[in-house]
Amino acid sequence: MKLKYFLYSLVIVSLIVSCKSKKKVVRKTIKHKREVVETKREDVVSTKPVTKESTYQNKTLEYIERFNATAMYEMRTHKIPASITLAQGILESGSGYSELTLRSNNHFGIKCHKGWTGKKVYHDDDEKGECFRKYKDPAKSFKDHSLFLTGRSRYAKLFKLKEGDYVRWAKGLSSAGYATDRRYPAKLIALIEKYDLHKYDTKVLGKPYKPQNTISNSVTSYTVAKGDTLYSISRKYGLSVGELKKINGLESNDISIGQTLVLIK
Repeated sequence: MKLKYFLYSLVIVSLIVSCKSKKKVVRKTIKHKREVVETKREDVVSTKPVTKESTYQNKTLEYIERFNATAMYEMRTHKIPASITLAQGILESGSGYSELTLRSNNHFGIKCHKGWTGKKVYHDDDEKGECFRKYKDPAKSFKDHSLFLTGRSRYAKLFKLKEGDYVRWAKGLSSAGYATDRRYPAKLIALIEKYDLHKYDTKVLGKPYKPQNTISNSVTSYTVAKGDTLYSISRKYGLSVGELKKINGLESNDISIGQTLVLIK
């Protein structure tokens, strides 16, 4: 019996000792591995800002590349300078991206006029909801542009000009009433000279044409002189003060001597 009690006592003591013993807390440090993602060079996007000017110029160059052959074909067929056709297309269609052009393939802003039996679209221009011609594809628009000019007596004198004379063609279109914008000739000529569109006339004619009266830098831009105001400059070049400020990004009427103002957008 004594042995039995002794064994019980030993067990109880062992239990008490084990309960009082402190367990060591094991702290496990987890190291987070940083995932490294390799970026290939072709996946890197350029942070170089794209300006409205560069975007417009790119679209214009693409337009010229796309339609110069069509413009030269029309020149061979109807004697309209390819440079004029391209410049009008660029100006009237916003290099192919104007709302009207995207809806109608109308690259020259030709309105329905009496006798038009083709498809039509309505677009706000000089007046609200005006009727414009709609074409199946741009080629039809280029062809109709040629027929529009050759088929109306008011443009007849243009076809008597020396071949390739884009300066007089630009002025003649305006005086015949093709557009209401007073700066229309200057804008066409500026486009032709900026993008060397006259080289397509040369390809058709087989010889270069040297215009006698071009729009010089003094007309497409102006250097402010003493006594000038935005009003006096705008009056001199057929612009409104608002147009002149918008073209040059001006927020006020303040200008300084020696400042260069752009006159054509």
